[in-house]
Amino acid sequence: MGRFPLERLLQKLLSPSGLALAAALLLLVLWLRSRRIRRPGEPPLIQGWLPYFGMALKVGKDPIRVMKTLQKQHGDTFTLLVGGKYITFILDPSQYPLVMKNHKLSFQQFSKDILKKAFSIQKFMTNDDLSNELHDCYQYLQGKSLDVLLENLMQNLQQVFEAQIFKSTNWTTTHLLTFCSSVIFETTFTTIFGKFVAGDRTKFITELRDDFFKFDAKLVHLLSDIPIDLLGNAKSIQKKLIKRLTSENLAKMQGWSEVVQLRQDILEKHYTVTDTEIGAHHLGFLWASVANTIPSFAWTIYYILRHPEAMAVLRDEIDHLQESTGQKRGSGFSNHITREQLNSLVYLESAILETLRLCSFSSIIRFIQEDMTLPSETQDHLLRKGDMLAIFPPILHYDPEVFEAPEEYRFDRFVENGKKKITFFKRGKKLKYYLLPFGLGASKCPGRFLALNEIKQLLVVLLTCFDLEIIDHKPVQLDHGHFLFGVPYPPSDVLFRYKVKS
Repeated sequence: MGRFPLERLLQKLLSPSGLALAAALLLLVLWLRSRRIRRPGEPPLIQGWLPYFGMALKVGKDPIRVMKTLQKQHGDTFTLLVGGKYITFILDPSQYPLVMKNHKLSFQQFSKDILKKAFSIQKFMTNDDLSNELHDCYQYLQGKSLDVLLENLMQNLQQVFEAQIFKSTNWTTTHLLTFCSSVIFETTFTTIFGKFVAGDRTKFITELRDDFFKFDAKLVHLLSDIPIDLLGNAKSIQKKLIKRLTSENLAKMQGWSEVVQLRQDILEKHYTVTDTEIGAHHLGFLWASVANTIPSFAWTIYYILRHPEAMAVLRDEIDHLQESTGQKRGSGFSNHITREQLNSLVYLESAILETLRLCSFSSIIRFIQEDMTLPSETQDHLLRKGDMLAIFPPILHYDPEVFEAPEEYRFDRFVENGKKKITFFKRGKKLKYYLLPFGLGASKCPGRFLALNEIKQLLVVLLTCFDLEIIDHKPVQLDHGHFLFGVPYPPSDVLFRYKVKS
């Protein structure tokens, strides 16, 4: 008798109307928890009408348009509720140096939160020595160590091309993003972590790549405050990738890069060798190595193929370099191009930087450690402890006062009189920062030199060894699913074709 009312209650709660009521109550609780009142002296506060999510969905659909509208309405500084977080955005580039120098703003606190949520790295939260030692390893992504990495990368790239691409001299049609993803993932992984020698290498790379892209698609959700157990298969994919990169499985790789060997030595000092969190650290390093390089390369190729005048100038520049160094013209692999020579290809670098200007939607985010005043030429603002502060470079990148016709792809935008153009102005003043796809200050991407030179090497090979044509001429728009975090992937793939030059 006592069980009957309980069963009826459960039936009502699990009915469509009961579940709808529960959802409504949950939204009400989220709304009450996330809403707040703007204090005197604080920036304009825009919370949107959605509980918890606030402006996240609206801004995520079209960040440039929405942020420019808010800028016109509220000025260069305002606070948005985005996914349960209050983020104060700084849109005036003259304020960037003030933000970078302020000791009350912490990148480390923000990055630790990212590592914990996305990669399940816990020890960083309590072990500053580990964090500092791993950070010191980034010096091996520059200088002579970078030269060694680039030489190995070219060798691995040649092996990938010989195995998959050089076999046919006839036209091969494929999807552009699929092509770029396959080439860059395998080449980069092999260069950094070595070659899998314990079994079927092709199967290993293919499965690892497929799992990696499934994980990357879940990344934005992992960074939210939604428990990982509620994110479908995100947890299982994360665990699977971490296991693949544990010490036990990395021991099956041959030819570790210097930076990975040093990181492994440090990790084994702070963990037991069987601790799976070592694999979590390697997953984070792998993600940082390829997640933005792949879409950056894909967009660069896409824009070059859509602009034949760019293709002609770039090929001519590469041919002139090869002739001036006494190398065989038109052969990407038989010639040796140094990092210094790659840097001399100003039109090639400009074409890549122009892609990053258009396609990078990374933000420079800091955690506000205590209540503070943010100075400004026009008006100081009070900021709250526990909020986030973000520099949002795409507004600068799309500013017509800084870049003429900013929506257009101009491959030579960063070239002036045959040299790199580094002078841009706003309000009559020279900008210290005008292009920030790799971040700024403590959060500047340590692998930016490897990524940029890798893209240059790939372009040299493709432009000298292959005939390339785009087949789909439909315009492809940006997908802002990774808003605030890096370069978005194209929402749809496009067909192109290639053949080895005779």
